[in-house]
Amino acid sequence: MKLYTTIYITILFTLFFIPEGRAYTGIFTIDDTCSYKNDIGVDFIVNYAIAQAPRYEKIVLDYRAKLYIKGDLDIRKKNFTFRYIPKMVRLQKGVSKYLMESFSELHYTAPNIYDQKVLATYGTTYGKGFQANMLEYFHVNIYSSTLLYNKLLSPLAKNARSYYRYELDSIISDSTQLNYKIRFIPKAKSDQLVGGWMVISSKSWSVREIRFSGRTGLITFENLIKMGRTGDENEFLPVEYSLNAVFKFLGNIIDGSYFASLMYTDIELNENAFKVKHKKKYDLSESYSLTSDNSLIRNDSVYFDSIRPIQLKSEDRLLYQDYNYRRDTTILRKPRHSKALWGAVGEFLLSDININLASVGNVKCSPIINPLLLSYSRSNGFSWRQDFRYNRLFEDGKLLRIIPRIGYNFTRKEFYWSLTSDYDYWPERQATIHLSIGNGNRIYSSDVLDELKAFPDSLFDFNLIHLDYFHDLFFNLKHSIEVTNGLKIGVGVSVHRRTPVKKSKFVILDPSLEIPPDYLNKIRTNYISFAPSVRVEWTPGLYYYMNGRRKMNLYSYFPTFAVDYERGIRGVFNSTGEYERIEFDLQHRINLHLMRNLFYRVGFGFFTNQDEMYFVDFANFSRSSLPTGWNDDIGGMFQLLDGRWYNSSNRYIRAHITYETPFLLLRHLNKYSRYVQNERFYLSGLVVPHLKPYIEFGYGIGTHIFDLGVFIGFKNWKYSQIGCKFTFELFNR
Repeated sequence: MKLYTTIYITILFTLFFIPEGRAYTGIFTIDDTCSYKNDIGVDFIVNYAIAQAPRYEKIVLDYRAKLYIKGDLDIRKKNFTFRYIPKMVRLQKGVSKYLMESFSELHYTAPNIYDQKVLATYGTTYGKGFQANMLEYFHVNIYSSTLLYNKLLSPLAKNARSYYRYELDSIISDSTQLNYKIRFIPKAKSDQLVGGWMVISSKSWSVREIRFSGRTGLITFENLIKMGRTGDENEFLPVEYSLNAVFKFLGNIIDGSYFASLMYTDIELNENAFKVKHKKKYDLSESYSLTSDNSLIRNDSVYFDSIRPIQLKSEDRLLYQDYNYRRDTTILRKPRHSKALWGAVGEFLLSDININLASVGNVKCSPIINPLLLSYSRSNGFSWRQDFRYNRLFEDGKLLRIIPRIGYNFTRKEFYWSLTSDYDYWPERQATIHLSIGNGNRIYSSDVLDELKAFPDSLFDFNLIHLDYFHDLFFNLKHSIEVTNGLKIGVGVSVHRRTPVKKSKFVILDPSLEIPPDYLNKIRTNYISFAPSVRVEWTPGLYYYMNGRRKMNLYSYFPTFAVDYERGIRGVFNSTGEYERIEFDLQHRINLHLMRNLFYRVGFGFFTNQDEMYFVDFANFSRSSLPTGWNDDIGGMFQLLDGRWYNSSNRYIRAHITYETPFLLLRHLNKYSRYVQNERFYLSGLVVPHLKPYIEFGYGIGTHIFDLGVFIGFKNWKYSQIGCKFTFELFNR
């Protein structure tokens, strides 16, 4: 009983007399014959660990380490769809078990920047996609409020008690301290929550080990992380990972078992972690100093045996022996040209293409066959899109990008195509030449028909004239450059050729009538516009890093402002009208932490000085008839608005707000909400001459396979319609 009293007095002293941000460093005495499971409150232990987590999250400013990863794969089940899964390992006939190893340099910089340079790889297969997808499980700050790059809510987050319940499993003692093993159990079934246990030290209230299991996308995992020894420089850093993962998709099942070990060479700690402020130095190049050169990566077994920090198990050595035997016999066996041909074709169609040519640089091309992007909305109907990408990176940092795109709208039976090319010729200044051609959305304009109907009724048979919908063939050539950090200026020229969707017949009812020349000038089979433009875009406080000569923008805590000006000129390339277009746009995405985000967008635009320019085609206020995905402009568009409103008004004012969080309305619907990754609320407003205003409310959910949203529209404060948007985005995230 005296021992219990001593423990309670020590706990009360710790709770009331130790300032926040400082850990108790005393030692509990313990009799191994006693049990304390029911005597020390789990609430006290968890509360203190959660209170210390923000400090320990920021206590490491920078470190460098050697990272060793060993992965074992077991293909339990596979079928014909296996080869169509992007970024998957290439299999060998009759082989179900594979072994892969890598040795890397790892550089971490606060708050959450990881740069990894691969030094050596070795294994019994190739195709690094599945292995590369596992890296996020080895870049974990266990004291952060979220895990796996904001995918999971940590049991040490400040609001974790709302989503987890805790149990004291046991108390473990050693010569210097007590360690409490705490189990955390999700209160609801959700892919954003994890279950498991953690061992908390009574000496520093830091986590010594943590095991958490859950599900992300198509992978079910269990991850055990062991931290450095208490009192050592690496006390707040992981030294060992043990990860088990199971991938399931369309009857394909893959078991993955990974082991990772970190050996630290340099650690910089921040002793005043609660006072960390965002860096005012926007150039973060030092945090991204490691660059990988594939030509220097070692992949021979002798070299890897010399650097491997652990001993291989007997079954691992057997896998290598079998692999070497298969490789030797393959060299001696006469190749089957048909299988080699189709293997090369499959590699070209389904895998990333990466060609290193020393004389011209690095050539990369994404797979020719990518998973489709399919969507449905009330205003657009069903539509499909497929992108192809070709990148060529030169040795001096210059980059050439070519992106062909095709798409089809099943509701309107319209086929779309475009070809976009960018050439970054001055990478330090992000100086780029942009070229794009293609056919845009069918554009609506009643102005042409209205003007023709102003003619005398006896002149034409207007039932044979169809000048309301037009095809749009466009050509854009632009140049942009960053004059200073965050400030971009672009100039260019746009050419549009618009032709009626349905051919018209101009039948003169009375041939004896003489048609005035100005009437004949208004009767055209196509309408051409030629317009130079200027765009100024500014993002204050933009963080970036230099990858060689290339400037790579990262993020900013401020919004992005953009102003567009375009002037249509008559007579150039037979252009038929003139106009001026001015637009302003502001976009900002705010990270509210704990996996919550707020996005808002505000803008306005107007056309002036229009003369025989019947097509109102804004740059920011436009509709895409093809799927855009939810991550391109989250909520920054109208889902139910009829397409004609985009082109029938020569001025607009718009505003959008989106709130995104993983737990909202479906939190307590365990049966249905497990696979929901986030929920979103949408509010959008529009003012045009005949809509004062148009309001749209929406609610949506996002999963790893599809996104779904329901929207309600109101025109002039009166209910208009209800509809939904569905986007199938498997493997597109």
